[in-house]
Amino acid sequence: MEQWQRRWAENKYWVMAHSQQIYNEMRQLAKDNDWSAEKNSKFEVLLRVAAQQTPTVKTLTTAYQHVWGYFKKICTPIEKAKYLKLLQQLDPMNDLLGPFLKQLAVKYQIEYLVNSRIIREL
Repeated sequence: MEQWQRRWAENKYWVMAHSQQIYNEMRQLAKDNDWSAEKNSKFEVLLRVAAQQTPTVKTLTTAYQHVWGYFKKICTPIEKAKYLKLLQQLDPMNDLLGPFLKQLAVKYQIEYLVNSRIIREL
């Protein structure tokens, strides 16, 4: 996997949690697997801009629902119930859902998620 693809994979859910608009801009950059130095510069700028955005209930919900997609068919009914409860109570200032998703990523050894920034930084 090329370095830029690895960087995109690593950061995409984290960016989504900060800004849907920036996520969409980055997705457009990654489109067609046609990377360049110019796109790389734009990507780095967008990462810095995303870091300045505070996650909201809406942006976190979107990102966490994408992360949840990795577990929904393999988790236990108790884990699903806990996910749904924590999702309803989601508060960016007291995020209990992110650490729960991190536990699931480790438990089920979802390497893609374990290596992702959104999980690593929890």
